[in-house]
Amino acid sequence: MGKKLFRFLIRVVLWFAISSVAGVLLFRVVPVWITPYMVAEKIRALGRGEDSGLRKKWVSYDQVSAQMALAVIAAEDQNFLNHSGFDFGELKKVLDSDKKRKRGASTITQQVAKNVFLWHGRNYLRKGLEAWFAVLLELLWSKERILEVYLNVAETGNLTFGVEAAAQRYFKIPASRLSRSQAARIAAVLPNPKVYRADNPGPYVRKRSAWIERQMRNLGKVEFR
Repeated sequence: MGKKLFRFLIRVVLWFAISSVAGVLLFRVVPVWITPYMVAEKIRALGRGEDSGLRKKWVSYDQVSAQMALAVIAAEDQNFLNHSGFDFGELKKVLDSDKKRKRGASTITQQVAKNVFLWHGRNYLRKGLEAWFAVLLELLWSKERILEVYLNVAETGNLTFGVEAAAQRYFKIPASRLSRSQAARIAAVLPNPKVYRADNPGPYVRKRSAWIERQMRNLGKVEFR
């Protein structure tokens, strides 16, 4: 019985490893049209009797304003181009923080891993799987591809995903034409896009977008190796 269980577990692990690598390789070239989180949000809206239409439109990296790409790095993961999926320096700062409500330390790579392949949650299983997929993404995708997918799947408003949908919804322009200030405002709402609005910013979004713009000036531009 023990050997049978062991063999079964080995098969499960091998199947998961092979299928996860295959999935990562597939999305290396295929647009990510839908994610588990998008489906969950659509079901949530249906359950409440609300409009469940998703606002999303996939665009390639070169169809996104350079200001928008720079804004999300400035806001979410300033060491994105240098780390290998995990920013241990930032994680240490979070762990050492004595604030009652600690900020997150997830990198853009980890957020892509969670959004594309997993569910949202805070349990150890999900975090472990997120780390596994983050490693695969860094090994099998380029940094440009990781950022391209993030720009297309990040939640930017209620039932709104990606910067193209956000640009069209909030500013009536394509993402390719976003200015520095508009890009910063979209990036500013990423921590809680259901509450904050890029088109009607409150004090928090105005303050955070101003900070993001300063960080963008300091970073200069996005340069892939």
